[in-house]
Amino acid sequence: MTVPNKLAQWCYKEQVPKIVDPDQRRHEVAQAVFRVIERAGFAGASLRVVAEEAGLALGSVRHYFESHDDLMLFALNAMSDSISARLLEHVARIPECTDRRVVVEDMLAELLPVDEVRRRECSVWLEFAHAARTNESLRPHAEELARGQRRLFARILSHRPRLDLAAETERLCAVMDGLTFTTTLLPGVLSCEEAMAVIRRHLDALDF
Repeated sequence: MTVPNKLAQWCYKEQVPKIVDPDQRRHEVAQAVFRVIERAGFAGASLRVVAEEAGLALGSVRHYFESHDDLMLFALNAMSDSISARLLEHVARIPECTDRRVVVEDMLAELLPVDEVRRRECSVWLEFAHAARTNESLRPHAEELARGQRRLFARILSHRPRLDLAAETERLCAVMDGLTFTTTLLPGVLSCEEAMAVIRRHLDALDF
């Protein structure tokens, strides 16, 4: 009796369609977007190429994303959420940390390509920012991320007395943008270790 039962179970499994978790599928597609952009740039991340990278049919990707911009924005927001989650983990360390400076350095390091994940994120951000220069539908989102960076830096610097907070926030943005740009696009010119040394010198200059 066991053989027919097993055969019936096998037949049933073959007939039941696989249940797809939409959130998980979108996550997989977003990861495929990151890999394609890192390898081929923003322009190379077409729906077809991303579908191939994710191992999906083009129709499956179109089921979740109506357009290329829709897909790019979802991927960018997924990346932003991931970075924000890591930054919040550092923030949670502050009450128990005897040296706030250590936490600040760790937070700023999240914006540099110090490992595979963050290198991919930096590549995606630079490609997206470049595309947003000429794409009006993407520009507001790029500008909001830039404003978010300024809010983060202003919060970090707000604990230092007697600073021109607005000016020093912009100065830190300029330092970080320059370091991120060079370490991501020209790692042979500036390594992440050297970039972190520059960040430490900058914080020293602020008497942080």
